Amino acid sequence: MSRKKKNERPPSARQKMINLMYIVLLAMLAMNVSSDVLNGFRIVEESLSKSTTNATIQNEQAYREFAIADSINHEKVGEWYSKALYVKQISDSLFNFADELKTLIAIEADGKDADVNDIRNREDLEAATQVMLHPSRGKGGMLYDAINNYRDRILEMVNDPTQKEIISNNFSTEVPVKVGSLGKNWQEYNYENMPVAAAITMLTKLQNDVRYAEGQVLHTLVNNIDVGDLRVNAINAYVIPTSQNVVQGNSFKARIIMAAVDSTARPAIYIDGKKIDSQDGWYEVPATRTGDYTISGYMELNSGNGIIRRDFTQNYSVVSPLATVSATMMNVLYAGIDNPISISVPGVPSNMISARLKNGGGTLTRSGNAFVCKPTTPNQDVVIAVTANQEGRQQSMGEYEFHVRQLPDPAPFIEYKDENGNTQRYRGGGTPLLKRNLLAADGIVAAIDNGLLNIGFRVISFETTFFDNNGNAVPELSDGPNFSERQKRTFQQLGRGRRFYIQRVKAIGPDGIERQLTTSLEVILN
Repeated sequence: MSRKKKNERPPSARQKMINLMYIVLLAMLAMNVSSDVLNGFRIVEESLSKSTTNATIQNEQAYREFAIADSINHEKVGEWYSKALYVKQISDSLFNFADELKTLIAIEADGKDADVNDIRNREDLEAATQVMLHPSRGKGGMLYDAINNYRDRILEMVNDPTQKEIISNNFSTEVPVKVGSLGKNWQEYNYENMPVAAAITMLTKLQNDVRYAEGQVLHTLVNNIDVGDLRVNAINAYVIPTSQNVVQGNSFKARIIMAAVDSTARPAIYIDGKKIDSQDGWYEVPATRTGDYTISGYMELNSGNGIIRRDFTQNYSVVSPLATVSATMMNVLYAGIDNPISISVPGVPSNMISARLKNGGGTLTRSGNAFVCKPTTPNQDVVIAVTANQEGRQQSMGEYEFHVRQLPDPAPFIEYKDENGNTQRYRGGGTPLLKRNLLAADGIVAAIDNGLLNIGFRVISFETTFFDNNGNAVPELSDGPNFSERQKRTFQQLGRGRRFYIQRVKAIGPDGIERQLTTSLEVILN
């Protein structure tokens, strides 16, 4: 028989009664969620998913049309195209967050092998509550803030009063004033004791609302530039090649179009005086020999008031296979750290190859037979220009573009020495930590340690949250990256099986960016 802890009080008769009533209530709720209701949620969820997919396809088509219009007349379209890309960014952010929450709820209900499209425990009343309302790792407050932020920013781009009202209602976070909602915040009202089937459906509806609002804003932006007018305000011939540099053995491909063309009147295309039979303006010629080439010709269009003719010329080069440049650690570069770069040119020794950063802040240095790139600014592109020493002269071997990203957030750990003197990292995840190892640790560390990157961050501060015998949360602030004296005294009083949480971790990485980690570390003592 287990012995009660010295400081633990037995639950009062009132608390026992409350616990019993809660268990009875959960049982009644579970009985009331019939299979017919759950199947109804599934039908609604599938319908919403199809509607969301269709809206996504339509929105992507609008973005493609925007990109084409911008490439033809950036002066007129550029401002609105930038706003369209901003709308896509904030819409994708909220959409993907809702997708993440659906996955977390499915895993909470069915385990790690859960399929969000085929949830077994659809009637589970605890999964959504845990994911959205857990006192330390609950995502409900983050979703509440994200919806409010998205609604405010998207409404700034909508002029029509009716559409404003629809979007405002779709993203309302007000709690209805009625029996059962009094005293609850938005996330409690929507997700407390909510069956998994209902919670997933609500998140799918949110995604559908995001795509609807995104589409309405795109429609407004298109009206602002009048894409129909853009097609005919400058009648010119264009040659749009897939690439101006063609590797020997491949083909030069280009699309030849007139800016005023419409779907009912296709222009005639002539190259070197001969009319070509082209589908949608595509032109292709084999690239069998290296060198510089030019295609020239003209286009004719019957405008109804006579024949409109526009000449065109396009240069392209056929080159031999050139350098190969790849990031050996990843497909992108991360700001603030050393990124290994592998550069090779067929037939050229590595010591005869040079490379430099043509644009983008940072450095590119040689390290043996490889290179190391350390960009400084995230969310931009850097270009690496490669040259090779060919018979005493430097010959260009190509330019290669990489996107620079901000380092992802690290994870917090408790670092300690085991009995053999080896450094260990406690990562939580339900695994108990020996109390002596906790007491031997100075504080916590934060690092990206995912098998690909191993990058340390400097911890600025963090909080620990303990729970007393009455279930009340007791937060304690750290002493920088180290445990404070109050935290250490609390550790001394914790018995086996007790747990606490490390959260609100602030850290700075090698990129110099301070961030507050969204993840928390659950510590269970053994």
